[in-house]
Amino acid sequence: MSNFAGCSCIRARLLHGTAVGLGLIAAAAGAQTTAPTTPNVDPTSAVTTQAGALPASAVPTPNQHEVDRKTVADAAVANDEIVVTGLRAGLANAARTKRDAVLIVESVSAEDVGKLPDVSIADSLARLPGVTAQRLDGRDQNLSIRGLGPDFSTTLLNGREQVTTGDNRGVEFDQYPSEFFKNVNVYKTADAALIAAGVAGTIDLRTIRPLSVPDRVIALSARGQLNEIKALNPDSPRAGYRASATYVDKFLDDTLGIAIGVAATQAPTQNERYNAWGYSGSGTATDPYILGGAKPYVDSELLKRYGGVATIEYQPSETWHSTFDALYSHFEDTQHLRGIEFPFSFGGATLANATFSNGFVTSGTFTPNFAVQRNDYNRRNADDLSLGWNNDFKIGEKVHLNIDASWSRAKRTDFLLEDYTGTGYNQSGPKDTVKFSQNANGTFNLVPTQDYTNTTLFKITDPGGWGYNGTTAVVQSGFLNRPSFKDDLKSIRASLNGEFDNTVFKGWEAGFNFSRREKTSAYTSYFLCPKGGGTGCTVASGTPTSEAIPAAAVIGSVPLGYLGVPAVIALNPTYLYDNAYNSVLDNRPVSLVRDNMVIENVYTGYAKLNIDTVAGDAPVKGSLGFQVIHTDQSSNGTTSTFNPATGVVNIFPLTDNSKYTYFLPSGTLSIELRPSFFAKLGASETIVRPRLDQERVNQELDVNYSVVTAVPQPITNRPFSYQSGNVNLRPYRSVNVDISFEKYFKGGYVAVAGYFKRLTNYVDASASTLTDFSTYTSLFPAGTVFAPGNLTGLNNQPNNDGRGYLAGVEGTVSVPFSLVTHVLDGFGVFATGTYTKSEIKLGTNPIPITLPGLSKYVWSGTAYYEKNGIQVRAVYRYRSDFLGEVAGLSAAPTYRNVVSEGILDAQVGYEFQNGFLKGLSILAQAKNLTDRPFITYQNNDRRQLIDYQRYGRDYYLGFAYKF
Repeated sequence: MSNFAGCSCIRARLLHGTAVGLGLIAAAAGAQTTAPTTPNVDPTSAVTTQAGALPASAVPTPNQHEVDRKTVADAAVANDEIVVTGLRAGLANAARTKRDAVLIVESVSAEDVGKLPDVSIADSLARLPGVTAQRLDGRDQNLSIRGLGPDFSTTLLNGREQVTTGDNRGVEFDQYPSEFFKNVNVYKTADAALIAAGVAGTIDLRTIRPLSVPDRVIALSARGQLNEIKALNPDSPRAGYRASATYVDKFLDDTLGIAIGVAATQAPTQNERYNAWGYSGSGTATDPYILGGAKPYVDSELLKRYGGVATIEYQPSETWHSTFDALYSHFEDTQHLRGIEFPFSFGGATLANATFSNGFVTSGTFTPNFAVQRNDYNRRNADDLSLGWNNDFKIGEKVHLNIDASWSRAKRTDFLLEDYTGTGYNQSGPKDTVKFSQNANGTFNLVPTQDYTNTTLFKITDPGGWGYNGTTAVVQSGFLNRPSFKDDLKSIRASLNGEFDNTVFKGWEAGFNFSRREKTSAYTSYFLCPKGGGTGCTVASGTPTSEAIPAAAVIGSVPLGYLGVPAVIALNPTYLYDNAYNSVLDNRPVSLVRDNMVIENVYTGYAKLNIDTVAGDAPVKGSLGFQVIHTDQSSNGTTSTFNPATGVVNIFPLTDNSKYTYFLPSGTLSIELRPSFFAKLGASETIVRPRLDQERVNQELDVNYSVVTAVPQPITNRPFSYQSGNVNLRPYRSVNVDISFEKYFKGGYVAVAGYFKRLTNYVDASASTLTDFSTYTSLFPAGTVFAPGNLTGLNNQPNNDGRGYLAGVEGTVSVPFSLVTHVLDGFGVFATGTYTKSEIKLGTNPIPITLPGLSKYVWSGTAYYEKNGIQVRAVYRYRSDFLGEVAGLSAAPTYRNVVSEGILDAQVGYEFQNGFLKGLSILAQAKNLTDRPFITYQNNDRRQLIDYQRYGRDYYLGFAYKF
């Protein structure tokens, strides 16, 4: 059903107010216009280049016409700027991008070809105001902008929307080699020509444009990596490397340019992990919080990534400019996890000798206790391919036609293998006694009495008797999840743009974009049980309940002394999978109805007018525009029925679709109040689509057989319920107001910005609706009695019943100390700080929720010295507590409170300026010098710690050579 008719009220007022306000300012100049010193800047044209190339304001993008290069070069000379290199050049280029853009934008610029200033793209972006990163397995991977999580922003590559190897829309930035990018821009305000803009912001990754590089470049780099923590698993390395090569050149009288880059990475991480199952009790003196279970284990991970990028740029005349981009990245992540699961209060163990503190048990003894040893192996393979072809045609004196086609595709497969050993099946073996005491960091020290390296005592088995296939017990001595995902996005865009003479409006642009996105999710899982007999791994059929550990599977032991456990057996999990297990398909109803496809056909039309005038003595630039977005979304999936009498599961296909239309106005304004002092304003309405897994059509039926009775039950405990997606979900909507004051001076700037977002259509992931389940009574034997009302249950599915706001202020200071005295030439600082508050309410619940990814306080500081080839830099990043997305049970995404982080990185390098070594630079880097762990907790109670992960410090040593 279309929403076009219902958009008139607030959208019309916003558009009218924006148009009137900006129109009055522009009209203040009368009809007076002046020729701009630099061309009007489109939001996607703010691309920095190295010294001697095109200025930032003139570099075209797929939707922007080319600017005459001779005129631009003359303007660059007139600017009389001091040429610097390295980090200072990167900061200067980023400042130029921010200054010249009409939008409020932040930028990170490469210090040189193939050399971003940090270990990863996410590291670089996390230094920008309002941008924070969440670590995953020691790597900065997901980004939040202005307090809104990864799902609220979009990522572009050269102006084109990108797919992801992740489960949903949020891009995992470690899938992109940082060496491929010349700069990265973060747009915080919207523009009609910025397709696929996010509510939080838009991240645009920019590769090299070879015709903008003045001379041929061949650049090589290599870097070794070492973690301070020794290899925690015997089958994992401690050292790694990164290597890259870049070639850029021009041919045919500088009309044909080629840029090619290749990169390879092998990056190990070591992780001392602690995980709590949760806590029983209510936290009172008579019912204190008690540790429900604990899982200490060590994690060794090895990331291998290989990729290549190529750009062919061709401009044989002033009337045709063609650019083809290609990027490919292969990503392989292997993880070895070994440790023990101790089921304490949740496993029925008895607590003795307990000590208490404010309703919390801090030490004691659990007995009897059965433990589950884990030797797990996870492997992820992902491939990412992006292709784009842009053609710009000059079809008149002042009109250009631009056509851009792109294809982005990501494929990912996971192999998630769990292996269990214990003293006997279903708690039948010798039990342990475990003493526990809370450490100062919130974890628990665990001291068992059994020897967990004893291969005679421990066997391959199902120690807790956890295996159940929906009707009967199975011997689950292992489990395998094999999900796979494919994300495919095709897009075609056509636009016309031109210029006006002697008016307040300098230019215009109108265009149309069509995109089709298909996200396919497929899930398969297996029970693993000992070989030797039986069928279906069931106990009743005679499946062996345990088997001896094969000697060939033993590869040593793993110490867990950091949490009190001396050591555990280290087994080869893939050997066990290949030689010791029978594999049986997990055919539980909930496991068979997870496959789905979500399809989005999006039609976007847009138009805008560019403002370029003078009000009094103040140059004024900006734009007024709108987008009309029509979406046809659909999903294919399944539902199931289950007959408890026969154990038969029937799967039925489901399909559904939904259509809607939105009108989104936007306006921007940049006023140079005084020389190099700008006030920038933005007002817009934006949308961002829900998570793709929330748009699936699937329905998972859950039957609670214990309440299939004649006794009425409360609505939360009825016999039937659904877990469902919702193909009728609408996008999050946001009305945005932004203002920024920016003062630029020689080599630096100071900026202060404020922002406000009114959010509606917020997706409530925990919403539910009443549903009639009377059609399922036929699955039960004749005569089964259901109490009145018990056939009405809950369909738990996400809904758009949330609303609220987000507001904040951010500041940036970039100052070279040479402004103070020439004695400090080469020294400088780059510092940012952000404060954000929000209030989101769901449905009729008056209590606000915490926004995922929101840290109320975020700040970072970079202190540097760079002169005569010497470069020294230290970067400190801090973010306060936030709600982060982590992997929960069976790798399902879940949210937990994350403790504040303060991370210090540093580097020192030297670049040879003369002689036969000119062009060679050496670099030493250290990451996470504060050795800051990743800590999560639950229920807003820091005592209830769930995750504690220590990654240690990483050290890098490398070189780069450019000739």
